Amino acid sequence: MTWHFTEDPAVFRAAAGALPAAEPARNTGVLTLVDTAGRLGWWTEPDGRVTGVLVVAVPGEPVFGAVTPEAARALASPRDLLGEPDLLGGGGATVVRGEAAAVEAFAEATGRPWTATVRTRLFRLGTLTPPDPAPAGRARAATTADVPLAAAWAREFVRDIGEEPDEDYTGPVTERISGGRLLLWEDEGGRPVSMACFSPVAEGQSRVHLVYTPPAARGRGCAAGATTAVTRAALAAGAAQVLLFADLANPTSNALYRRLGYRPVADHLTVEFTGR
Repeated sequence: MTWHFTEDPAVFRAAAGALPAAEPARNTGVLTLVDTAGRLGWWTEPDGRVTGVLVVAVPGEPVFGAVTPEAARALASPRDLLGEPDLLGGGGATVVRGEAAAVEAFAEATGRPWTATVRTRLFRLGTLTPPDPAPAGRARAATTADVPLAAAWAREFVRDIGEEPDEDYTGPVTERISGGRLLLWEDEGGRPVSMACFSPVAEGQSRVHLVYTPPAARGRGCAAGATTAVTRAALAAGAAQVLLFADLANPTSNALYRRLGYRPVADHLTVEFTGR
């Protein structure tokens, strides 16, 4: 049993692509980042079966796909890093994301101090159940004129989920808008009051994200309208599975997604290492 690594997405897909293709929900982070990752890894059993995958898109910040606790512990073991001390990039992991059991197993195996920073739950759409009655307003595709607003809202979204926001979200927001994947919900007066977007379809799955409503507009069903609209857009784009993550510390959003027809898949965890 061992980890293998490459910087070539084509090599990764040839060696390990069957696993994320078979379990796209559990490997949604890997599928989203595979083409931009600086390093990709897969874990093989003695019989050659691939039972775990990961990506490192940001040096030192691996994202686990379907990884067993055993494979996660092996990744943290110095004896498995001999001859290649920078497998995770950046001289070792600083932040790790993935299913809670694997991330905790890895963090504990490192012997380093760490802190759980974000706990989320992955949901998968069952049958879409739009809100009834429907919220006032309508959805529309964002345009380039909406970039400043969407970038500001993206920054507030990141802050709301407990992470430190970047300085500027113009680039990521522009990319989503140019791809027709960011929708705004407008109130009856035509003012944007909520947003949501979806990721490109990969292996039949797409992930809803950046669902954000500014505080002044909350409590009116705007997020339900935006989430319903963007879910329909992902389905129309060809997604067989539509996924989303919800902050476990936010019972309101978790309850909303259940009402709309999303069902829990697995709990996820982000940990930050606070020392060597």
